[in-house]
Amino acid sequence: MTQDRENLEQLWHNFKQKQDLEARDRLIDEYIPLVKYLAGRLAINLPSCVEFGDLESFGFFGLLDALEKYDPARNVKFETYASQRIRGAILDGLRASDWVPRSTRSKGRVLENKIQELTNRLGRNPSDEELAAALDLSREAYYEMLDEVKGANLLSLDETVTRDDNGDQFSILEVVADQGDPVDHRLLRQETVRELEIAVAALSEREQLVLSLYYHQELTLKEIGHVLEVSESRISQIHTKAVLTLKQKLKNVERRD
Repeated sequence: MTQDRENLEQLWHNFKQKQDLEARDRLIDEYIPLVKYLAGRLAINLPSCVEFGDLESFGFFGLLDALEKYDPARNVKFETYASQRIRGAILDGLRASDWVPRSTRSKGRVLENKIQELTNRLGRNPSDEELAAALDLSREAYYEMLDEVKGANLLSLDETVTRDDNGDQFSILEVVADQGDPVDHRLLRQETVRELEIAVAALSEREQLVLSLYYHQELTLKEIGHVLEVSESRISQIHTKAVLTLKQKLKNVERRD
């Protein structure tokens, strides 16, 4: 942060109470690094055909939206509130641009359906070996399939679970990652939270660790690879399978609603 707390509070007061546009511009300057940071983290899992500048542009509109709708009286840190809006705006922009090839989407659905089929049959989440065998693929071809669908399924954990009266969206990631946040607990039905907690707990220890390090500790996939002493590519594959598995669980929760 370039501003100290007192100055920030004054800027927020001037913007919200006096509609001071200069104060708004200074707040934008203060928080624009958050847009760059979130765009950078999302870009790691996207193909090179997706322009980083586009991600920043999508995120900038999310920041503007957050500035307008943020209520300091709600006692929620702006960074927390804005991160949801910025990330959501970037993902909405990606969805609208429809950059994922149809063949890649089709492979993603095949993987999701096979995970659900095996989970129902085995009574637990399938291993990589079991999935590869069920798909009649070699281990190498199975991993190549995971690599191909990773970008498309980056969006999966951000599927909306519910929204509040202000239009704030809450995703599976936020439900699972922010269990201590009283705002989320007040807005989300406890049954949904419990279902998602169970889904995460059913993942393998390594899958849970990768999600925790990536989404909670905010390590990059390369950094996680160093921690677990495997390649960045392997971490990406573990991440993709975990996301696909949770996506299926989320669909099952939604079907019962």
